[in-house]
Amino acid sequence: MKIGDKVRFLSEVGGGIVKGFQGKDIALIEDADGFDIPMLARECVVIETDDYNLKRRPTQTPPSKQEEVRVSKPEITTRSIEMSGGDSLNVALAFVPGDVKTISNTTFDAYLVNDSNYYMYYTYLSAEGKAWKTRSHGLLEPNTKLLLEEFAKDVLNDMERLSVQLLAFKNDKTFVQKPAVSVELRIDTVKFYKLHTFRESVYFEEPALIYDIVKDDIPLKQVYVSAEELQAALFQKRSIDDKPKSQPLVKHEAKNAVIEVDLHINELLDTTNGMSNTEILNYQLDKFREVMEQYKDKREQKIVFIHGKGDGVLRKAVVDELKHKYTTCRFQDASFQEYGFGATMVTIK
Repeated sequence: MKIGDKVRFLSEVGGGIVKGFQGKDIALIEDADGFDIPMLARECVVIETDDYNLKRRPTQTPPSKQEEVRVSKPEITTRSIEMSGGDSLNVALAFVPGDVKTISNTTFDAYLVNDSNYYMYYTYLSAEGKAWKTRSHGLLEPNTKLLLEEFAKDVLNDMERLSVQLLAFKNDKTFVQKPAVSVELRIDTVKFYKLHTFRESVYFEEPALIYDIVKDDIPLKQVYVSAEELQAALFQKRSIDDKPKSQPLVKHEAKNAVIEVDLHINELLDTTNGMSNTEILNYQLDKFREVMEQYKDKREQKIVFIHGKGDGVLRKAVVDELKHKYTTCRFQDASFQEYGFGATMVTIK
């Protein structure tokens, strides 16, 4: 029995979906009314299992056989049971540590999660300059997760720009046609060095870092800032009255402690709807200036600004500000072990 399984009670009428466990003997069962009922596991019988805990790898063609490959119709097995509410596309790319207790040197598994009733042809790619390299491709079955690859931290620099392409369909039945999906992801490699970025989810028994590809039929919209927009952003300031409601900026502050400030836009704003790339960069720089002004008279105070690596646009903007406006302050790359290449530490002078 595992999370997601559908069970029926043996000693009384009823049943539901397994939502969790208390110790080794008690299962938490969500009934039809949404209430969690503690029940002895031995008093439950599984009537429908959850395929999310199946571990699959894409089929690999041996090098000696690659020349013999011919285009043919893939073999598809039709599933008789579909999940309620599964006719909206929900697909995610997930990264799961091999051993979450040794996050500094563990390997990671990359999964493609299909939380819908559709089959999907997929390609999973990484950028190499202006070109792309296929890391995995194949058929993704409904309501399953597929193990794409296992990798170590030494290849993270090759995975800063990923792309997932999807073509959804159903087999031997009518269905609502879905548009083809092509989504590019900017992966913040700093997150792979931090334990708290891996969180519990309904898809995995272990903590995972999950990026949505499609959510309720809507492909993920990525935010890109080109180098050409940097110059304009440095000389423009957005009106304070026009700024969306922001989330807390400074993550932690203790006496004589290093202050950590995350400048990733998803950490600063609830939403970026309606904002241009230049406006987003302006907002990030405004937050940087806000913190610097707040602590500019506190000598020897150390502040770590987390900007991610990406294309280096935000980092260059921060460094330019430090060189031209805060000339007395010292700055350097923050700890690689904790932040990778994605953070700058400033010492107030």
